[in-house]
Amino acid sequence: MSENIIFNQLTQLLDQHNARYRVMEHSTAGKSEEVAKIRGTQLGQGAKGLVCHVKGNGIRQHVLAILPADKQADLSKIAHAIGGTRASLASPKEVGELTQCVFGAIPPFSFHPSLKLIADPLLFVRFDELAFNAGTLERSIILNTEDYQKVANPTLVEFIRIEE
Repeated sequence: MSENIIFNQLTQLLDQHNARYRVMEHSTAGKSEEVAKIRGTQLGQGAKGLVCHVKGNGIRQHVLAILPADKQADLSKIAHAIGGTRASLASPKEVGELTQCVFGAIPPFSFHPSLKLIADPLLFVRFDELAFNAGTLERSIILNTEDYQKVANPTLVEFIRIEE
């Protein structure tokens, strides 16, 4: 994959906007919990990206849904917010084509015109910084939360699954 291209696009974008961030190199870790420990961040600071395919009501839209790594997504809420009737996770092939990243390395930014960026508002209220993989499993960016919202400008959609 084009991991360095995505990393370079990200850092150029952040630099253009004078965003407050730092880059961290680390070993590949499988789970979000492990990566948070390596980064020295809370699990909830992780900005997890899910590539979804929304269909129904004449809608066919790919969505990059960003939420805190300690939460789960309710795909039906994503579908309804976009105007569709159902949503599913995209295939690994679709994820690669739309993000140029392997699953788990997707940053919370969309660089593809067909990939709509949404974020759950909870992402912006708990921590001053967000952490995410930067196009590769061996490199993370820790970014000021306000700067992320300004630079990425995601559509805000409440889609976190309510735990019973």
